[in-house]
Amino acid sequence: MDSGVPTPPRQFAVAGRIPLAVVVVDGDGLVSHWSTGARRLFGHARQEAVGRPATELLPVTGALAADDEYEGYGGLGTGLDAPLTGRTSYPAAGRARLSEPGSERLDVLWWAYPMVGPGTERLLVLAADARLFGAEDESVERIAPGFALHTEFSGSDELARRLPEILPSMSVQESTRIVSQILELGYPVLEFSHHDRVPVTPDWGVPRRAERRARQRAAEAAVAAGRDADSADLEQDLEYAAVRERLEFLNEVSGRIGSSLDLSRTIQEVSAAVVPRFTDVAGTYLREQVIAGEGFPDGPPDATTLWHRVAVEHVDEPGRWDDVVPVGESMPFPEHTPFFQCMTTGDPVLVPRISEQMGTAIASQFEKRDIRPLINGRSMLVVPLKARNVVLGFMILLRHTERALFNDMDRVTGAELAARAGLVLDNARMYTYQESVAETLQDSMLPQVTPRMAGCDTATRYLPGTLLGRVGGDWFDSVKLPGSRTALVVGDVMGHGLNSAAMMGQLRTAVQTMAALDLPPEQLLRNLDDLAQRLGEHYLATCLYAVYDPIRHELLMANAGHVPPVLVRAADGRSELLDLPTGAPIGVGGVPFRSVRVPVAPGDRLVMCTDGLVEVRGEDIGVGLATLCESAAHPAASMDEACDTIIRSLNTRGGRKDDVALLMARLNGITPESVATWELSLEPREAARARRLVRGQLASWGLTSVTETVELLVGEVVTNAIRHADGRRAELRLVRAESLVCEVADDDHTLPTLLDTSGDDEAGRGLRVVSALSREWGTSRTAGGKTVWFELALPRAGAAARAGRA
Repeated sequence: MDSGVPTPPRQFAVAGRIPLAVVVVDGDGLVSHWSTGARRLFGHARQEAVGRPATELLPVTGALAADDEYEGYGGLGTGLDAPLTGRTSYPAAGRARLSEPGSERLDVLWWAYPMVGPGTERLLVLAADARLFGAEDESVERIAPGFALHTEFSGSDELARRLPEILPSMSVQESTRIVSQILELGYPVLEFSHHDRVPVTPDWGVPRRAERRARQRAAEAAVAAGRDADSADLEQDLEYAAVRERLEFLNEVSGRIGSSLDLSRTIQEVSAAVVPRFTDVAGTYLREQVIAGEGFPDGPPDATTLWHRVAVEHVDEPGRWDDVVPVGESMPFPEHTPFFQCMTTGDPVLVPRISEQMGTAIASQFEKRDIRPLINGRSMLVVPLKARNVVLGFMILLRHTERALFNDMDRVTGAELAARAGLVLDNARMYTYQESVAETLQDSMLPQVTPRMAGCDTATRYLPGTLLGRVGGDWFDSVKLPGSRTALVVGDVMGHGLNSAAMMGQLRTAVQTMAALDLPPEQLLRNLDDLAQRLGEHYLATCLYAVYDPIRHELLMANAGHVPPVLVRAADGRSELLDLPTGAPIGVGGVPFRSVRVPVAPGDRLVMCTDGLVEVRGEDIGVGLATLCESAAHPAASMDEACDTIIRSLNTRGGRKDDVALLMARLNGITPESVATWELSLEPREAARARRLVRGQLASWGLTSVTETVELLVGEVVTNAIRHADGRRAELRLVRAESLVCEVADDDHTLPTLLDTSGDDEAGRGLRVVSALSREWGTSRTAGGKTVWFELALPRAGAAARAGRA
């Protein structure tokens, strides 16, 4: 060994990446393999070493003598100078400080593994130069080699992967056997007095061709500068090792981050990836738009920009940082801080050591908390998290005072780290933003179904596809119709994604419009089919449309290729699939639709759903329909619990990928005692008669508090029919349900309209009065003419009494 070789810096060794010498000894004590690292460490060429007794070549054997300075974990049995066939099966490790003639004092760290098996190998020795750790540094003088489970370190597989590459004289089976025994006996580690165990990651050097070229260039440069070529050779090795170490660190970090598109999880991965290998403390700050899942941040940041602290990772004792700089806090950073410089320039900012003055300036941003004990004297590196040349955030990296300061190479490494982390964060941000847009779109298209309508209670559920985001083409709806009826609809657009959701919105709007016209179910589906064909040839959907008449206690239903509904009878709890003409999906064209009347009783429940609930890939849909019938008949305390029972029964089966829309309606009906109907002739005197009839009926129902308003509105609606209808007869109906509904039907198809009247107009004010005093009102055509209706809220006592009787 050349005594002129400079001592490498400790930082290179502390990382656990050191050149290793590998020596294999057979059962006779002869060297059977001598690696390049052994030649560099012990000074003997491979040709000289192989076949010679190990005791002549390895100063490690001297560590077994009692008079040597020795720090270790065990002996090597009788030593290398004795046959090894009967030696112990335990590994040993130690440190030997020996003086060789003609060279400086040699300080060696070594690990010895006994080998068993059919081969001749009986001992494998790994050795490293202890000077790589800075022998002159008293703080690391107590470094000692040891063993640990290889599963404790994520990078332990590199030794298993690379060791066979430096054993070219052995077969694949022999080298694999040796590696497996090493990992089983214990992974080599280094223990420091003030550090945790560090795994020894072997440094096998650069490829030979590149190594020769690099060595030649370094030697020529050294000679030209008047320095020793061997010194330049070692410096070149260290330079390559340092660069390679950082590249592998970046590669490792890249593999650890980005495993999820969840923004919060990605932030945690980025913070945890750099602690403690690169830094001791990592604080991550992001802009408000990134946290909120909004679009790309607008404009460059300034002194008023709020930065949200989203993660703090550290190796200090628990709570030391969490109490002072809690996650979730927001703050701006003034211009005099290195953080402002980083976020405005987009370049890393290196502070070799935080001075008292800088620490005080930084601490002034934290009200009622003194962070100077946490940051003063530490080395700091602030790196920007950028994407598409826009700063999304930054990371503050701090190292303990006893650790090596951040340097220019660390600045480059930090910049590359931040670039990769910024790209991953931007992907997560974009995914979060798109998911938010999709969710907003879906929520805006799904209606807010009124839970209680005239003679009908409803409950709904919507579940997005598990693998397809939160947007799809399934929908449900309920529409109030004249005559206290309710239209119930469930549909499913074929396909997924935004296109299906957009088509769903168009079809749902069309259904609402046509339902308000009181079209029969078969005619509504026919019109919807025509509309889909006009919109495009790829517009296909299934739809189930039902009209519930609570006074007649019947359902009028039509189906367009949809899953049949389930009717649960209140009398005996029996459930059944309704046998409806299936029809073809909306958009096929040229297929007729037919309506079916289904008698129902008060308390019966109608369950309508999309095929995503009952259909699983690879399973017959009949199994899902049977499960739907069984779960729908299960007793439940409320409509919501009944929906949850169905979802639990059918959603536990694996394989569901489609959206699910579920609509359940309890058909309460309206009793005959709550309906009053009168025939009117279209003569002027009938307006006064209508008011008298209404007044008497409201008195019998105990609703005298609304009598004055109802009389006024009934008079206006009946007068409007007398003046403008061409027919001779009209019908007045008063319905007491969840609200009070009044309907006037005549045989004229012309719909009245709300007019814009001025102060001198004598007509056109009736509907304005109706619009101002009623909760809702409307007009619709019927088969024999039209209906004008209005609705008033019932007094609380009347509504409670009505609900109790129902």
